[in-house]
Amino acid sequence: MRIRRTLTVTATTAAVAALAFTGAVPAQAAEYSSVLKIKGVRYDAPGRDSNKCSGGNTRNEYLTIKNYSKKTKVNLKGYKVRDRAGNTFVFRSNHILQPGDYVHLRGGRGTDSDGGNVVYRQNCNFIWNNDKDTIYLYLPTGKPADIHAYTKKADDRDGNGYITYHG
Repeated sequence: MRIRRTLTVTATTAAVAALAFTGAVPAQAAEYSSVLKIKGVRYDAPGRDSNKCSGGNTRNEYLTIKNYSKKTKVNLKGYKVRDRAGNTFVFRSNHILQPGDYVHLRGGRGTDSDGGNVVYRQNCNFIWNNDKDTIYLYLPTGKPADIHAYTKKADDRDGNGYITYHG
């Protein structure tokens, strides 16, 4: 009788754990309704990491954000990008993404360009970790637009330092 009771408790505990697990969807697995999504990330810039503003390679680390809408233009002003450690970039200027268009948010200093599809963080420090990190994209309202966690080992199988999301 004692064995049966243990099995029942174990089965009940497993059932409760399974229910709790299905209700606790990790943030990076959730699908958000925003037309802006993270298309990919160059989390490991080619070469030896050097965050010098002159001669460094932080501009070769970038996040690609794409407007997946077929009809709607999106102004990036007010959107926020953050990593797991809390390093944050807020799009402070107007930057219009046409339907199907994208922007590279690059490290380093430079001149933003709608035509060149580039915005610079104006910061020469790397933002993405080379081994693992989480990328958060927030709407101007503060609600999540897209979130992705990555590990080099699991998500960058070819080892080129670039991971694609949403195709």
